[in-house]
Amino acid sequence: MSRLRRKSFSALLAVAAAAGLVAGGATAPVAAAATDASVGKVVGYFTEWGVYDRNYHVKNIETSGSAAKLTHINYAFGNVTNGGCAIGDAYADYQKTYDAAGSVDGVADTWDQPLAGSFNQLKKLKAKHPGLKVLWSFGGWTWSGGFAQAAQNPAAFANSCYNLVNDPRWAGVFDGIDIDWEYPNACGLSCDTSGATAFKNILQALRAKFGSKLVTAAITADGTSGGKIDAADYGGAAQYVDWYNVMTYDYFGAWAAQGPTAPHSPLTSYSGIPTAGFYSDAAVQKLKSKGVPAAKLLLGIGFYGRGWTGVTQSAPGGTATGPAPGKYEQGIEDYKVLKSTCPATGTVAGTAYAKCGGNWWSYDTPATIAGKISYARTQGLGGAMFWELSGDTANGELITAVAK
Repeated sequence: MSRLRRKSFSALLAVAAAAGLVAGGATAPVAAAATDASVGKVVGYFTEWGVYDRNYHVKNIETSGSAAKLTHINYAFGNVTNGGCAIGDAYADYQKTYDAAGSVDGVADTWDQPLAGSFNQLKKLKAKHPGLKVLWSFGGWTWSGGFAQAAQNPAAFANSCYNLVNDPRWAGVFDGIDIDWEYPNACGLSCDTSGATAFKNILQALRAKFGSKLVTAAITADGTSGGKIDAADYGGAAQYVDWYNVMTYDYFGAWAAQGPTAPHSPLTSYSGIPTAGFYSDAAVQKLKSKGVPAAKLLLGIGFYGRGWTGVTQSAPGGTATGPAPGKYEQGIEDYKVLKSTCPATGTVAGTAYAKCGGNWWSYDTPATIAGKISYARTQGLGGAMFWELSGDTANGELITAVAK
């Protein structure tokens, strides 16, 4: 995730080689998706704040061709406060009106209609794509502090969330809930001391309340020994979720201002990796070892890059003077910008990196995503998740690679 409200997320890469990077993995078939029998779940996050500076609206999901490739959209984020689920941004969520040009179906909102905003646009998008499911995601980097109070009374929390997700005002919009707790019994923006069982208790309560509706969770991808995966009972909680969105990105970034430069979303380990266990396959294997079924794991892909400035070395491992400039936040930039401003100059550990002037970036490209999807299939994973839709090109280059 970005250090704000983010989750927490080229040279050729041979698909076959990438798929063979890890030996001994399960080879169970990937579950068929609504859109394409050759692909598992394709889950994309849509951010409520994207309708402001980013000017990315629900209609863009349609015009980019992404809607036809997605199986699920996670709407991020609802707040977690006072022990329950709460609205994140009422204006963006259900009040903002759209003219005909900005509306999914070309029909303008009226001042007196009962539902507007992104929720109404999502309802229209689902009407165009009957197989598409939408989940409301709660928490995220900024709002995960509220889970500590929620964990004190999981049943009350679950009841609050159920009532909000299924509020009659937006009936038919949401098919379930996604929990993005960063991080149970560990540190994110703040440190949580709820205990190792709190995460399982929350998910058990949500499953009991939501019944057959979708219940998912975005979880840490810390594969280190004694790290965040070991801090909570992800294995025990797995029985209550439809799947986990594993945040296999943001391993390294310019919060370490002097470097060393390192790819933020490595698939495998590599010589010189700054932290052992900070790579996607380590997280996948660790979660499997705790009893999480492979089919309940979705590989996370970032539609953005992380970068440093003041870098002289092209290869990973160089020193830096600080974060590279980014449009919305230093040290982070969308793929749609980086593909032209700083094209990839090399690959490492199944992902790409780029050096342009004194800036050094790492990000995934269509070619490296192809390798990651091949890996996910070889491992029997349930599909892929990405953060987030607005980082892609206007014609959906990255999601096309995910869903291919």
